[in-house]
Amino acid sequence: MKAILITKEDDVYETNLTDISEDQLPEGNVTVKVDYSTLNYKDGLAITGKSPVVRKFPLVPGIDLAGTVETSSHADYKAGDQVVLNGWGVGEVHSGGLAEKARVNGDWLVPLPDAFTPKQAMAIGTAGYTSMLCVMALEQQGVTPDKGEILVTGAAGGVGSVAISILAKLGYTVIASTGRPNEAEYLKSLGASDIIDRAELSSPGRPLGKERWAGAVDTVGSHTLANICAGIKYGGAIAACGLAQGMDLPASVAPFILRGIILNGVDSVYCPRNKRMQAWARLATDLDISHIELITNEISLSEAIPAAKELLEGNIRGRTVVNVNA
Repeated sequence: MKAILITKEDDVYETNLTDISEDQLPEGNVTVKVDYSTLNYKDGLAITGKSPVVRKFPLVPGIDLAGTVETSSHADYKAGDQVVLNGWGVGEVHSGGLAEKARVNGDWLVPLPDAFTPKQAMAIGTAGYTSMLCVMALEQQGVTPDKGEILVTGAAGGVGSVAISILAKLGYTVIASTGRPNEAEYLKSLGASDIIDRAELSSPGRPLGKERWAGAVDTVGSHTLANICAGIKYGGAIAACGLAQGMDLPASVAPFILRGIILNGVDSVYCPRNKRMQAWARLATDLDISHIELITNEISLSEAIPAAKELLEGNIRGRTVVNVNA
């Protein structure tokens, strides 16, 4: 079968499109015939070797997959079932979705919602599923549409694009932060009311600023997240899920103790299954499906390696779906 395979021998890190046998797949109680996978930021890091994402070699990258169960000894799944997988260390320590087949632990799978095709599920992927978790986190902290504007950073990326679409459909007023001003019309078509340049947030700022937003979905971290904290309204909340600018957080406690804001970390990798099921159910009702085609770019498995580099350089907007059989 065709697969992207990452190897490391004598400190030489290589990523190649190659043929592998089913015997090379890792242990697992469900074998899935993969229809589609995706390219996420983490996949870009794994494929290029820009960050030590991969911790076991050789390994097939791809933290997402959607496909059909081929064989199963797991009680919840049988041959013919359509399934989705996001995270659980797949594509990092367990071979993932950028191959024609995958063998995984059935506990990591969720049934493909009836509302989506496998391609649509991967157009959503970990990015969209994470976006939904972020929206759910804001809701849990009492951030409702009447409270004020919601900021979304990294807006033209996968998480940002889907977050804007969901929030706008739910009635929120969304402000999109991006370093790509040429994407303004695209972001407005998803539901953003206004666009701000990421430069407004990316440099060191004041410990406490003007109250601007009721909440935020942040994919960037570092100074950007610190400045968001400084600009959140009293009682507001931030759902933080990314670190594109950096892992540091050079912030002050002032917004937390003077305005009572909440910083809610959102993890999608090891999120419990019941919460995953809830997020996918919400996506089926709260994501504008007409936006899926707008935010999706489909490529073949052979195009995934060069596309990973383009993704890290910020040259790809929205979601990249990989047809592993093309």
